[in-house]
Amino acid sequence: MRNFIVRTITGVIFVAAIVASFLRPEAMVLLFSIVTGMTVWEFTGLVNEREHVTVNRFISTVAAVYFFYAMTYFCSDLYGGAAKSVVFIPYLVTIIYMLIAELYLRQDDPIQDWAYTMLAQMYIALPFSLLNVLAFTATPNGQVAFNTLLPLSVFIFLWVNDTGAYCVGSLLGRHKLFPRISPGKSWEGSIGGAVFVLLAAWGIGWLDNMQVADMDHASTLFMGMLSIPEWLGLGLVVVVFGTWGDLVESLFKRTLGIKDSGSILPGHGGMLDRFDSSLLAIPAAVVYLYTLSLF
Repeated sequence: MRNFIVRTITGVIFVAAIVASFLRPEAMVLLFSIVTGMTVWEFTGLVNEREHVTVNRFISTVAAVYFFYAMTYFCSDLYGGAAKSVVFIPYLVTIIYMLIAELYLRQDDPIQDWAYTMLAQMYIALPFSLLNVLAFTATPNGQVAFNTLLPLSVFIFLWVNDTGAYCVGSLLGRHKLFPRISPGKSWEGSIGGAVFVLLAAWGIGWLDNMQVADMDHASTLFMGMLSIPEWLGLGLVVVVFGTWGDLVESLFKRTLGIKDSGSILPGHGGMLDRFDSSLLAIPAAVVYLYTLSLF
């Protein structure tokens, strides 16, 4: 009972912090830069427990946070002035340094060090940084506006999917979805979660299109400007890739022989445990929205 209370309180604070952060661009950037750094720090600490692996935790974490801020600058005018791609040069220099450094460190297995160093950037830093692509969108008059709805909807869909899958799976789950990696997941639960997400996507799409229809009172802060079918498509993309993201992290933990990635969030484990689904859902959402823009 005590663990349930702790888990509930932590979950409420967690959700409230994310929702509140998307109300202001500065808050979103600050929160997710911290999340990026903490997640990379956690990841590199876990892989450094493996034999013959020595990843530079400090430089990897600083590089990831810098990349997040570089993407913010590139995607927005939050810091004033036009975005310049030159902002990525220090990040590229850091990546080159971490590759060359292995020549002089004389580690037992430099290939593993390179692999885990790059994986931290590709698996964690890049997906979180792509939140900026969702959050800063161009308006019809050519300006860049902060968009709360698109990035927040990804997390809403993930939360609805997790809740729906748990409820339906607990009641009706019979057929295992991926027993080799995650024995607790069922096909019934996954389908149930998807249905709930489609309902949520329809509701968000209806509200979004109501705002677009009333342009005099519409706020670019909340406007996603997608049709209802496009919102439904986004919901399905988040469900599918969010589930794969969860399974990828489960495989990662199973390979390391651990139950939770950390203990920083009481009752919920570590940062990877809480953001595992989003690490694939965010890039997939970006690809989906860019694909829509091509047609």
